[in-house]
Amino acid sequence: MKPVRIPVDLGERGYDIVLGCQIGRLLGEEIKKVSRAEQIGIVTHPRIGRLYGKEVVSGLERVGFSPTVFKIPEGEQHKTILQVGRIYDYLIRHRFERSSVLVALGGGVIGDMTGFAAATFLRGISYVQCPTTIVAQVDAAIGGKTGVDHPKGKNLIGAIHQPSLVVIDLDFLMTLSHREFVSGLAEVVKYGVIQDPKLFDFMGNNVDAILKRDRKSLTYCIKRSVEIKAAIVASDEKELGLRKILNYGHTFGHAIETVTGYQRYKHGEAVAMGMMAAAKMADLLGIGNHTLVSRQERLLAALGLPTQFPRLNPLSVMKVLYSDKKVVGGKVHFVLPEKIGSVSVQKIERDSIERVLRGLCLSELKMKRK
Repeated sequence: MKPVRIPVDLGERGYDIVLGCQIGRLLGEEIKKVSRAEQIGIVTHPRIGRLYGKEVVSGLERVGFSPTVFKIPEGEQHKTILQVGRIYDYLIRHRFERSSVLVALGGGVIGDMTGFAAATFLRGISYVQCPTTIVAQVDAAIGGKTGVDHPKGKNLIGAIHQPSLVVIDLDFLMTLSHREFVSGLAEVVKYGVIQDPKLFDFMGNNVDAILKRDRKSLTYCIKRSVEIKAAIVASDEKELGLRKILNYGHTFGHAIETVTGYQRYKHGEAVAMGMMAAAKMADLLGIGNHTLVSRQERLLAALGLPTQFPRLNPLSVMKVLYSDKKVVGGKVHFVLPEKIGSVSVQKIERDSIERVLRGLCLSELKMKRK
């Protein structure tokens, strides 16, 4: 497959997303096109380092770089300011300068933390995203959102700092565990629901091929998702309007992750449950309809994603929802589907959220206002 270049049109901050197979080894050549940096640091975690580190390092060395590698623990529970502090220590120890470049080699956690370190070290240095999971390839690596979690909520500490380049190698997806692979498909379903009925239908008609990691099917899904994300970011970099629709399923999903300590569910699993919760809320409020709920549930279930909200204390969920960064004027903003391919952002009253949560959590607990 010949590499495809998808631009993110942001003027001076614009960059290309390069997508293809076996292009991880071309990373050095791609960086040479956008940077004159003499110093490159690769941030990854041990497992990814074992799988791809040698290939990426040799590709960088082949074009004259002498990269160093820094590894941080794997998992959302390590996406903390403490771990970013360790990245700062590494950068200072190796005398990184403003002209230096960081490479994020890994999934969304690695990308978010590396990007945040780049955004804040020496008031901002360049970084390159080399995402290795579906979630990172279609979502986290694109758009410049960087940051870390806080015990009170996901991604509460961060900055928007655009990468200089995103290199997506579809071969990376072949070594994902089944659970990690399936989890990432939730983000692709999201793009179908929010903007592309054809993508949604394609997934429904090609479930078996997608789960078998057929390259042609995967290429279509990843490429189309990337195109949608790139266009939305280009039109609304700071999330003042259209970009908010990318949060479909994430408001409830982030609450699930936070309440369960970021360890029980993969991000995509939480997003899948969050999308079902949002669709049911839309149906309840007369914004969506039951047919939409059923179609989305069938696709998620066919892909092997969870569709039932976990049995959580609704009080705990409400507490997280109201500490979310999407709260404006004391009201939580939800992305709610009207039909497949169309969503809207709605300010939802507390009573309605409580009503939905009581049904979702299957709990008899009374919701007490504080």
